[in-house]
Amino acid sequence: MMKNRIWIPVMATVALAVTAGPAVAKVSDADAVKLGKELTCVGAEAAGNKDGTIPAFSGKWLGTPPGVKYTPHVGLHPVDVYPDDKPLYEITASNMSKYADKLSDGQKAMFQKYPETFRIPVYTTRRDFRYPDFVCEIAKKNALEAELVDDGLGYKGYKGAIGFPIPKGPMELLANMNFPYRAFTENTTRDIADVASDGNVSSWGRQWNRNYNVVTQPDEIGKPMEGVMAYARTATLLPERERGGLTATQEPVNFAQGKRLAWQYDPGTRRVRQLPVFGFDVPLNGTSGKMTIDQDRLMNGDPSRYEWKMLGKREMYIPANTYRLHGKNVKYADLLKKGHANPDFMRYELRRVWVLEGNLKEGFRHVFGKRVMFIDEDNWQASMSDYYDQRGQLWQHAFINHYYAFDLNAWHAGTSFYHDLNSGGYVGYNLFQERETGPILNKGDMARDMFTPAAIRAGGN
Repeated sequence: MMKNRIWIPVMATVALAVTAGPAVAKVSDADAVKLGKELTCVGAEAAGNKDGTIPAFSGKWLGTPPGVKYTPHVGLHPVDVYPDDKPLYEITASNMSKYADKLSDGQKAMFQKYPETFRIPVYTTRRDFRYPDFVCEIAKKNALEAELVDDGLGYKGYKGAIGFPIPKGPMELLANMNFPYRAFTENTTRDIADVASDGNVSSWGRQWNRNYNVVTQPDEIGKPMEGVMAYARTATLLPERERGGLTATQEPVNFAQGKRLAWQYDPGTRRVRQLPVFGFDVPLNGTSGKMTIDQDRLMNGDPSRYEWKMLGKREMYIPANTYRLHGKNVKYADLLKKGHANPDFMRYELRRVWVLEGNLKEGFRHVFGKRVMFIDEDNWQASMSDYYDQRGQLWQHAFINHYYAFDLNAWHAGTSFYHDLNSGGYVGYNLFQERETGPILNKGDMARDMFTPAAIRAGGN
């Protein structure tokens, strides 16, 4: 089903709303040949926009750029490759109307709620990094062969790259968001700040998180998409009352054929139990109940409680190339301010994004009645999301600060912020600026047996 929407068209065609439906046909050879030419190898528009405010894709760098000193796989904090860039201009509450067509409802609400302090510093858009050649090869193969199965809850394709570089419907777009090329091992000690409406941090969380992403594991790349997508293991370090808790999860590639499995070690009883439900709107540990499990990376897990719509593509201001924010010299006291993070550390760029909307199905339960996500065309990762309550009222605005990680030759999700537009508080999530090491990516030191019930029982206190 299609109907016209009031989105600004970016491509030559009018942006349309496409709802989830049966499996969509694979792309033609004529379309697939565009990859690596008028489209980048993963499906973004290679050309700049007609105004020149979005440049053409250069892809001149793979991994660490020339002249940058960086040792991969040891947890060095990101190094800014654009240290001399200055904001071209700033969007504020007073000039917001000039840029309104490129702002989300959540961003507009932030200006209205914090008119004196909230700013969006806009920098030159940079499109200088590319993916490895094997990612491009698999993406083209998926374009020709991948297809949705089980009402879009899974797809037949190949591991290692996105499944649908030329998406035709919302479930293809959602699959791309769930399966971008990203780190196959990730080891991070992250801080979580629950910032109250008065600007004080009411509580701190800290987690030691290890992720093993099977679909981008070198030995799995290029194999059929099946089995387990990812494993995760999280140890709670703060708050003190939850210290010692361990959780292990396994994520299927197809939620129609399997479900997320989770086990939790309780340090009080020294027992491991399997959790009946782990996902959806279950509160996320360490966030004082302010975030749901499926808000990590803005949306994760089983999507079946929502009816999804693809609302086309538009130009928007989103965080990108956010190296400065993640520097080791950044102090939490300087970053975490009343109402929102300090804009001086932020970097926004004008970029093209896909818009994906999920509406809660009748008869299903979730705290969010609607969620709207904005997915960067260059990396297929969700950069921003607006969340609505079950009355249809805008409730939360969240965004992730991505950067290109030299360790994996791809984009990585860094620190994110989740704003409650009713209470005035927010959560600073995945903070690692004051930790001795940043994310240790693609070290390759993980195996499946680290994520079993027996492993977390052995790892408990």
